[in-house]
Amino acid sequence: MTTSNKGMTRRHYLAASGAGVLAAGLGTGFGMRPARAALATVRQGYQTNMWGMPTYYLMRSGLLEKHGVKFEEFAVPSGNLTMQQQVARQVDFGTYAGPSLCIGHDKGGLIAIAYIENVGKTARVMARKELGLTKVEQLKGLKVANQTGSSTGNIFADQITTKAGLKKGDWQEVRMNTDDMAAALAAKTVDAMVTVEPYNQIAEDDGYASTLAEFYDFDKLPVFMAATPDFIQKSPETVVAYLKAWIDVAKDFKNEPAKVADTVYAYYKSKGYTMSKATFTKALARVEVNPGSPAEFGPYMQTQAEILLKEKKIKAIPDWKTVLRGDFFKQASA
Repeated sequence: MTTSNKGMTRRHYLAASGAGVLAAGLGTGFGMRPARAALATVRQGYQTNMWGMPTYYLMRSGLLEKHGVKFEEFAVPSGNLTMQQQVARQVDFGTYAGPSLCIGHDKGGLIAIAYIENVGKTARVMARKELGLTKVEQLKGLKVANQTGSSTGNIFADQITTKAGLKKGDWQEVRMNTDDMAAALAAKTVDAMVTVEPYNQIAEDDGYASTLAEFYDFDKLPVFMAATPDFIQKSPETVVAYLKAWIDVAKDFKNEPAKVADTVYAYYKSKGYTMSKATFTKALARVEVNPGSPAEFGPYMQTQAEILLKEKKIKAIPDWKTVLRGDFFKQASA
């Protein structure tokens, strides 16, 4: 987190600043290396559903500090809200799936600096169990809780329902944040919900919801870490140091899953969720964390952008070389 200079005496400050001036004045002519630019503080946005928990772990693991990166955190219910914060330049980094990245680039020039995870197994269409529904097409005329404008919301409305033969207007959309949907389903104020873990697993294990469709069958849902172009221009060295921390996070997910699970489970416990450790473990296991370069996802993103353009949610198909920057992760991996 942010540090201060309160413990620095005036003598120490003058010594430090004087050394900096000396280094700047002497340059490399006396065998001195130029001082490395200070890393910028990252304003990190993240969603409080399971998609955002790898980022939450990143911030709690100490790995950012290990690489000299300071941060401020901004939590929201879903990634499309983080995207909107980035467009408004209220946060610098945030994760979300392809449709939100397309919209974020269209509206605010946002750029993917890494691929973080696949979350297609975490997103489902679920209905109240007592209704006895088994297929998406049976949602005709029913109330469906949906996070309008989110990647899951767009994929459900533009792909899953259309493949099931439903047209817009065949089902009643109830706009709702993802973290409110399970409670609404349990209270019978909606008939179905389109949401992500851990809320799906809670609803299933508590016995009041059944699965109609899993997003993985339609889309593996790669999630990207995006940055504002302003931040990239201001401090590209911070982007590289930040991604070095993500490479270490991947090692923890692979080699120390119990440590990761304990950290993330503690978050949900602190927010008052009463799910069992077994329920949580099943939910977390649906997240496939494997950070890498986003550059290889051009064909996938092209498909997402064509759908959004047809639905008039973006103005144009972007240049993927501009949107999917693989150079930063390559530097971090070197």
